[in-house]
Amino acid sequence: MPNVNLKNQLHLHLIVFIWGFTAILGHLITLEALPLVFTRIAIGISVILFYLLIKKKNLAIEPKDIFRFFIFGFVIALHWLTFFYAIKISNISITLACLSTGAFFTSILEPIFYKRKFILYEVFLGCLVVVGLLLIFQFETQYKMGILVALTSAFLSASFSIINGKLANTHDSVVISFYELVGGLFILACFLFFQGGFTAENFHFQPNDYIWLGILGSICTAYPFIATIDIMKYLSPYTIMLTINLEPIYGILLAVFLFKDQEKMTPAFYFGALIILLTVLLNAYFKNRKKASV
Repeated sequence: MPNVNLKNQLHLHLIVFIWGFTAILGHLITLEALPLVFTRIAIGISVILFYLLIKKKNLAIEPKDIFRFFIFGFVIALHWLTFFYAIKISNISITLACLSTGAFFTSILEPIFYKRKFILYEVFLGCLVVVGLLLIFQFETQYKMGILVALTSAFLSASFSIINGKLANTHDSVVISFYELVGGLFILACFLFFQGGFTAENFHFQPNDYIWLGILGSICTAYPFIATIDIMKYLSPYTIMLTINLEPIYGILLAVFLFKDQEKMTPAFYFGALIILLTVLLNAYFKNRKKASV
């Protein structure tokens, strides 16, 4: 079992690095957040469906399960929508720093979903996260709306991680991914319908958008989405969310390297972000110490 866990943890780190690159792609793609996420999911569904056909996997499941997966797909679609919208109205660094609060939200939601007691150090680290956020919020006033949207995205991400943690052992991970993405595509199609529909204005692609969207929909969506659900069979939602919190580190470093001046922030931002990211390391320390003492 330790070897299995190590293998899955290394696999998860690869996925998180790939996710760190999605923020870069969101910045490069010229589409607005809604058509961007809709196209991303449509490509992801196409890739997964192709995989299902090759593997000759059976998609037939109970209607009640399909309905549940659709609803959970709404959550991930809204997470991606708020994530890319936050990037569009603020920048990559702000969005990814706020996304680090996912572990804080998970520490609140997981005891409720799994009916366990709250852990004292998780509450303490949650308070540290709030301190880091207050620093960022106070000094990066021009990005207040982006911060609020990014925090919403973090909450949705934590919720989805916990939900899928319960579902991972019920069905094949590829089948779950397919129905969840179809559900996500459906809710976004409804949003598009009420915002002018599938017009050339909404889906005005620049030449490079096709390349970036292809990478985003396949390598950064279909593959990690399936793999993460499979990993959830072996790792806890909190461990997964903890590792996902490394995404901002990868993403911010890539953003500063690629976009330089566009991503320069005040010293208060980096101090606040450092406090938030420090909670990730402290979480890992407390988690490992607790396991060692068992």
